Amino acid sequence: MHRSLRDLRNFRGKVFPDHWSLLFGQVAFYSFVVVMVTGVVLMVQYEPSIDHVVYDGPYAPLRGVSMSRALDSTLAISFEVRAGLLVRQVHHWASLLMVAAIMLHLLRLFFTGGFRRPRRLNWLVVFGLLIATLGACLTGTALPDDMLSGSSLAVTDGVVKSVPFVGSYLSALLFGGEFPGNVIARFYPLHVYVLPVVLVALFIALAALALKRGPAQFAGPGRTNDNVVGRPAIVAAVKGAGMFCFVVGVSLLMGATATINPIWMYGPADPADASAGIGPAWYLAFLDGALRLAPGWEVVWWGRTITLAVLLPVAVCTLFLVLVAVYPFIEGWITGDQGDQNLLDRPRHNPTRTGIGVAGIVFYGVLWAAAGADTMAVLFHLSVNSLIHLFQVLLIVGPPAALVVTRRICVGLQRRDLEIAVHGIETGRVVRLPNGGYVEDHRPVDAYHRWRLAGFVRVEPAQLSGTKSPVRRLRVLLATLFDQDRLAPSPGAHPSPLTPGPQTTGPSSEARSLGGSGK
Repeated sequence: MHRSLRDLRNFRGKVFPDHWSLLFGQVAFYSFVVVMVTGVVLMVQYEPSIDHVVYDGPYAPLRGVSMSRALDSTLAISFEVRAGLLVRQVHHWASLLMVAAIMLHLLRLFFTGGFRRPRRLNWLVVFGLLIATLGACLTGTALPDDMLSGSSLAVTDGVVKSVPFVGSYLSALLFGGEFPGNVIARFYPLHVYVLPVVLVALFIALAALALKRGPAQFAGPGRTNDNVVGRPAIVAAVKGAGMFCFVVGVSLLMGATATINPIWMYGPADPADASAGIGPAWYLAFLDGALRLAPGWEVVWWGRTITLAVLLPVAVCTLFLVLVAVYPFIEGWITGDQGDQNLLDRPRHNPTRTGIGVAGIVFYGVLWAAAGADTMAVLFHLSVNSLIHLFQVLLIVGPPAALVVTRRICVGLQRRDLEIAVHGIETGRVVRLPNGGYVEDHRPVDAYHRWRLAGFVRVEPAQLSGTKSPVRRLRVLLATLFDQDRLAPSPGAHPSPLTPGPQTTGPSSEARSLGGSGK
């Protein structure tokens, strides 16, 4: 009892950083709450059955059409249940908002170094949240059993069957027999029971890790690895409640004003039919883009035709996701950083990591854009083949070019920050000195901004000795490349948070010396 009260007092005494970038995780969780609540409402009315019935509902274009009970019940939710269509659309929009928030949260962790010790496990948990959310979205879109979901499942079946030797067995396992089988019997338990439990467990694990290891924060005066500056727990809780109301309001507004997944426009799923309006969900478009960009290579081996046009993009996308998951361990191995890092980086202060992140975004973005090559060709009256060739070139050239350009931009931003921290901000006011020289007046920055610009704490790479091993030589080379564009912080930019910056508005002493020389 006494220990519980003591823990409660300790929690009330905690402070939490309130930087705007920390809100992405909250938005993801609040969107999940909206998805769960609306999902429970939909589950009551939905019938997970592929038994066929003849539609006799209020939507006239589909009357007399044979369809599964799953689609019939989904149409009933949309047109016959009060506020059913609103709940369906809020459920769909909130799930998309959740995916976007988790992706942005991962990007925030990556570019600020929030994945370093002691928070590597946090990175894996957030990545697991992304994968589980994508699985939940994929299984959920198949449940209406309309033509859009049926066409998507047909593509999935083709990809699975392309796996050499075991593809047909994997397809039968996934669909419960020959496609289309009874996919609802497989996906419904995953979507309604298994994946929600996994997501709840991951969110609880993430909250426990955050409370145990404390929040990370950006560097600044008075902020160290052991000192957290922020708002009290009660203030953070009130702001969190306000953010929850905001997320609910945005989800309701989007569900009420923007139509999404209009299953009634395409009718029931049929393995013999496909719709020209079919397109992958935006969060899975990179997989479709990879299939479009892969060359049509085929290899005959042991009397079997192996289609690399499908295996290669699947392998490349899988490798990309694996690299994203293990990147914190790769960077830690390269730099030899084994200490606890509770201060976040500004992206410009780590040019190589930022360049790698932008290169990954370009890689993902090219694949994502390639999924809409046919739509682009129609809108802009271009050749589809020309667009595909363009995206193929961009997929190879784009990421390395993005890495180099981003590193140079970060170095330029670091140099500009150091210049401002030392000389101040240009005012545009030119002053004539008594000796006839001219200088531009600079306004000094305050202590906090000097620290933010050039007083950051730099983590030096570990010194590696005994470089006779090829692996160790490779590690030293990578560590050198990783650290070569990181400028050292300004030694004069570490003022006490209570020490004010210079108050003079005239030319600096350095400017006077330059003016005295007539320059």
